[in-house]
Amino acid sequence: MKEPEPLQKRLYKLKEAAQYLGRSEWGMRDLTWKRLIPTVMTKGSRKIYIDVMALDAFIEKNKDLYS
Repeated sequence: MKEPEPLQKRLYKLKEAAQYLGRSEWGMRDLTWKRLIPTVMTKGSRKIYIDVMALDAFIEKNKDLYS
């Protein structure tokens, strides 16, 4: 019997999102503070999550098409 494929995460912790973009954790914080990448937070929690779709949109928006 074939093993089921693992679920893909949609929300990344800040550190994971930084790794996804190849940035430092503080560089990722800077992007969120400048509101260049939206965050997801639950009420009453201090944890910051980033939607992987927002990360992909950030990459697409900031591609240098002329390099």
